[in-house]
Amino acid sequence: MHDLKLIRENPQRFKEGLALKRATIDLDALLQLDAQRRQLIVKIDELKARKNTANDEISRLIKEKQNPKDCIASMKTIASRIDELDPQVKVFDEKIHQILLTIPNLPHESVPQGGMEANKIVAHWGDKPVFDFKPKTHIEIAEDLDIIDFKRGTKLSGSNFILYKDLGARLERALYNFMLDLHTSQHGYREMAPPVLVNPASMTATGQLPKMKEDMYHVQADDLYLVPTAEVPVTNIHRDEMLNEDQLPLCYTAYTPCFRREAGSYGKDTRGLVRIHQFDKVELVKFVRPESSYAELDFLLDNARHVFQILNIPHRVLLLASGDLSFAAAKCYDIEVYAAGLDKWLEASSCSNFEDFQARRGNISYKAKDGKKKGFVHTLNGSGVALPRTMVALLENNQTPEGEVVIPQALRSYMGGLEKLTRR
Repeated sequence: MHDLKLIRENPQRFKEGLALKRATIDLDALLQLDAQRRQLIVKIDELKARKNTANDEISRLIKEKQNPKDCIASMKTIASRIDELDPQVKVFDEKIHQILLTIPNLPHESVPQGGMEANKIVAHWGDKPVFDFKPKTHIEIAEDLDIIDFKRGTKLSGSNFILYKDLGARLERALYNFMLDLHTSQHGYREMAPPVLVNPASMTATGQLPKMKEDMYHVQADDLYLVPTAEVPVTNIHRDEMLNEDQLPLCYTAYTPCFRREAGSYGKDTRGLVRIHQFDKVELVKFVRPESSYAELDFLLDNARHVFQILNIPHRVLLLASGDLSFAAAKCYDIEVYAAGLDKWLEASSCSNFEDFQARRGNISYKAKDGKKKGFVHTLNGSGVALPRTMVALLENNQTPEGEVVIPQALRSYMGGLEKLTRR
């Protein structure tokens, strides 16, 4: 959420930033409401001053044993008018608040301008695997090895749900345990295990509500949402809190299943693991000082890439253009992994700096050692990493002519020493 005062003082900057984000927000209507609200407050303040003067006059008249009847009547009229106007301020407050919730974050000045076509590849790592046979897709591999059951997943829950089986389930568990161990032991993150159901306030603070309501799974009876990412509960750990500056940065990691309806995406990548409604992900979340947030974004990106480097998965990093940024992000890097069977680059991680956008929505501030408030923290998050497309790349890039899959060295201890996936 943005500071209304900042919008009022820099309307052109916001209009230009929103245009770069390809957002259609009527800022003039917002500023008109703000002006009307401030005029109303001036009127109420004038009435309150008159009421105070009348009270003083009544006290004087009583002290001097004069009749205050007319003055009391005048004071009651003023008080009645204040009572009429005060609720109108609350109406303006609510209207302004609802509009502010719909205004996306502005892109950082270092972000390329344009849509997806303006995204920039800023880094590459690893070589695409070369085979002397036609590589299979992960769907064929999973079915041949009997490690993922797509049909029964659909039977259990519907399209775009899957059932991991046997070594597939064990490999999935190995992946997120490996990632959690890596981020906690080598990257300095503190592990959290948050709820996977969150309240609307949590979803609003991180920016999923109201913008992306249709993409969320909502438990109407309890007014709770299944988490679309662990970013939501982990960022909200410090909602409505004031942190100490010497605590920062706070770095958390968490594994959760994630749930996304993907409203409007039906018909896209409907087979396999590329687009599913429930998936596992390890998340990285940071609360940092504003002046260090972009350096922290680089560290966050390196932490996520380290997962792919250890697993020997070729990947590239894209700096997203302004029109391709998420609602809450000021700057974002996508990490895409290469999958040999599909012969495609697949997004498996996004690393974003939200600056103070989420912190304002969630009221997450920080104070200096002397106890004085210094402002809002900056929040960052990144997938560290999402498992479905990582699994796609792992299966497709490590397949053998015999139809087996070589398990990366880093995962073997989690797989009981197993070196290859074979049909059992």
